[in-house]
Amino acid sequence: MTFAAMQRSRSEDRRISPVFWVLLAVLGTSAWALQADYGNMRFGVFLFVVSGWMVSLCLHEYAHARTALHGGDITVGAKGYLTLNPLKYANVLFSFVLPLVFIILNGIGLPGGAVWIERSRIHGRLKHSLVSAAGPLVNVACAAVLLIPVGAGWVEGLGLVSAMSFLGMLQISAALLNFLPVPGLDGYGIVEPWLSYRTRRAIEPFAPYGMLAVFVLLWQPQVNQVFFDAVRGTMDLFGVPGYLGDLGYHLFRFWVQ
Repeated sequence: MTFAAMQRSRSEDRRISPVFWVLLAVLGTSAWALQADYGNMRFGVFLFVVSGWMVSLCLHEYAHARTALHGGDITVGAKGYLTLNPLKYANVLFSFVLPLVFIILNGIGLPGGAVWIERSRIHGRLKHSLVSAAGPLVNVACAAVLLIPVGAGWVEGLGLVSAMSFLGMLQISAALLNFLPVPGLDGYGIVEPWLSYRTRRAIEPFAPYGMLAVFVLLWQPQVNQVFFDAVRGTMDLFGVPGYLGDLGYHLFRFWVQ
């Protein structure tokens, strides 16, 4: 392969996917419709939240991949992870379908998406931790982008305010869950490089069940209450009352009267 062909291939590996552009278009159009009070408000909230959530998942996984690339895993480009194309992820069901189902069922931002990082190519514990931390930090950034304008009063219209508040609530919940030091979540990926080999080997058999255990706990009313108190408390830091997120969740479920 010539140098020019290699450069062209690298460019294609990093070109933003049309799928992502479509998601952004839906997000922007639904935001405009809510701001202009055009069409069915509840369906507009649904479109805004779904498209916005999928955009954030793409950015979450892109952050993992991009950080891994700078850490030494040069294979992420060839795998399509730098194109922001959700169809390139390891499992579309776990990446998008299940997170959306979880949002519908209980309004929690389920950590989703999966990019396979070749960890053996990355050297240094700090680099491994940064790869894992990059994803949930994107959720924190998305929460700030959504909630700061609402808290500052820069956004008008009940539909758009409630939609941004609910989507911001989902970002906070996803970040809080992902930062838990539980196997299967990014939080464990942050601390794992700093654990002894013996400790990692002891935890390894339980790793596939870590995320399942978290979800089972979240179904318990007491745990669910504590979790959402933490989410709403974080929203208060942005000057956004939790009831706006609850209202957004109610409007999001347009099929429920």
